[in-house]
Amino acid sequence: MSTAISVRIPDQLASKLTEISKETERPKSFHIQKALEAYLTELADIQVAIDRLHDTSDPVISIEDMRKELEL
Repeated sequence: MSTAISVRIPDQLASKLTEISKETERPKSFHIQKALEAYLTELADIQVAIDRLHDTSDPVISIEDMRKELEL
């Protein structure tokens, strides 16, 4: 199942999207979907990092200790 969503984007971005679609022979919706998936994954990763940064029970170790632990 899919849902249609309407968005407004700047003309320059729309032109780039059109070019990429033609070059790859893929619909614009394909590239928009992939870009949105990548963005949401990154956003989730950033949120995990922020949560861990503020978690006082999650120990912070130095780079030297990390290298020792990883035997680098």
